[in-house]
Amino acid sequence: MLKSLKSKKCWVFAVAMVMVFALSFSTVLGCSGQTTQTTQEPEAQEPASGSTGFETTELFIVGSDTCLEVSQLLVEEFLELHPDQNLNLPVSGGGSGTGIAGLIDGTTDLANSSRPIKEEEIQAGKDNGLNIDEVTIPFDGISVIVHNDNPVEAMTLEQISDVFSGKVTNWSQVGGADADILITSRDSSSGTHVFFREEVVQLGGAEMERDFSEQSLFLASNAAIREEVSDNVNAIGYIGLGYLDESVKAVGVQTDDGADPVGPSIENIVAGMYPVARGLYVYTPQPVDQLSDLAQAFFAFVLSDAGQAIVEEVGFVPVK
Repeated sequence: MLKSLKSKKCWVFAVAMVMVFALSFSTVLGCSGQTTQTTQEPEAQEPASGSTGFETTELFIVGSDTCLEVSQLLVEEFLELHPDQNLNLPVSGGGSGTGIAGLIDGTTDLANSSRPIKEEEIQAGKDNGLNIDEVTIPFDGISVIVHNDNPVEAMTLEQISDVFSGKVTNWSQVGGADADILITSRDSSSGTHVFFREEVVQLGGAEMERDFSEQSLFLASNAAIREEVSDNVNAIGYIGLGYLDESVKAVGVQTDDGADPVGPSIENIVAGMYPVARGLYVYTPQPVDQLSDLAQAFFAFVLSDAGQAIVEEVGFVPVK
């Protein structure tokens, strides 16, 4: 599931081509070809306020820190729709790997993930009697960020890879001041870390030998990276679109030297123009239509107009 819904914000993002979010969110949870099972498209109905009696009253959601705020806001709003049900929907972070591991060992009901599930994780679930399904809730863009006083406005994907892998170590090599670059990154338990390493540092598989520089400062959250970059004029980092604010500057990304730089925005992600975009997923132990009545009601809310409005308000791209 997802987390407490603050004052009615929105869950996350949609790349123009995809919009097949299935009630067994396995359609919505499309993991770049790794979905274990596809279920029917769910009807995203507006939930009725004060509806009665769920057979199940608890739903535990664990995983991606990128998904944490939007999950909390969605849960909070969902609970307001059912004030008399005595429901318990705790949401916690810890990283995508933590959430998926908890799903496999039965310590959580839903796993938030900012990366597709791995084949070995699917198999581990099968070994434990699970038929793991995936739901794509929003889409997200990864923002490469620098200090507001950094003169660098745009970089190619290759330059970004060179910086984060440690091949380029001085800002003057990419059009900035003569100063050493401080690299900040999410830690290895993060799905954002995995996605950025594979799609940006390794250039989508073209540079498989590359990894983050050993000199990188690995931090536990998007907020921690944003804070470090906002305080250090020589720092660079990457964060989910929903965490981008005026305290830092997003670098325009060029696919190559001759291309126009494209900034991270909902409009550019929907148009398919921003090159560092992805889906955010919720993994379930069984297809959504086989989950508890509480879980199905929660997913129906997430996909409703009200739920997707929260996704968009938080800064992600709705799947609708």
